Amino acid sequence: MFSLLSGDGIRLAVYDYRPDAKKTVLLLHGWPFSHEIFEYQILALTGLGYRVIAPDFRGFGASDSPVSGYGYDQLASDLYGIVASLNLFSFTLAGFSMGGAVALRYMRLYGGYGVKKLILAAAVSPSFVRRPGFPGGIPLSDAEALVQQAKDDRPALVRRFCQEKLFARPHSQAKKDWLEHIARSASAVGTVQAACALRDEDGRADLAAVTVPTFLLHGKKDAVAPKETALTLAEEIPGARLFWLEQSGHGIFSDDAAKFNRIFFQCL
Repeated sequence: MFSLLSGDGIRLAVYDYRPDAKKTVLLLHGWPFSHEIFEYQILALTGLGYRVIAPDFRGFGASDSPVSGYGYDQLASDLYGIVASLNLFSFTLAGFSMGGAVALRYMRLYGGYGVKKLILAAAVSPSFVRRPGFPGGIPLSDAEALVQQAKDDRPALVRRFCQEKLFARPHSQAKKDWLEHIARSASAVGTVQAACALRDEDGRADLAAVTVPTFLLHGKKDAVAPKETALTLAEEIPGARLFWLEQSGHGIFSDDAAKFNRIFFQCL
């Protein structure tokens, strides 16, 4: 792990596996986790000869936790700083959940600089909440309750999310506890402010900016990003290909890990 400074002076933790490899994948985690959720993908990708870059968003993992800067514009700016500092080009950008929404904002604000392919896994985009003209998200009242619980009882919120909301299939208690530990390690301010961004951000203008081959992986039993969000992405992103994981919930990287990895690697 090494640190890079963002444009506003925030220290971002970046993990760079196999930096000498010729093929590169950049992984963006979702709320309220860190890059650690990609453990099994990192193992497999590096075994296949890929360079894997996995940053922690500000407020999460080993990155600094400022009191502001959790909107998608700033997170996309942080991503651009990483890409430019490492002189990355012709890489695959893959985002899970909120990471997918940030990836799409990066495509619009920075013209997809360096990106040759885009993979969106259970992306909470174009909007986490329902809006006029977009009925696919969760009710605004649910998002507001999420923010309030993050403020009032973050440990309980994290426990419920990891133990009850993330998966559609049975998993070992140890795995759910492990994910809860990752989520609890996030800063309080990052958890709250990123939840506010999830509630407030509208990414519909981002979709038309995507001009690279795009692949959508989505669980049909996703209760966090309902399947209508994936259908909207498939309709609005030119040429996007949608792959359903029939038995998966939001934790698509783990609910059917073998199938997820097989499709993911085919898209690279």
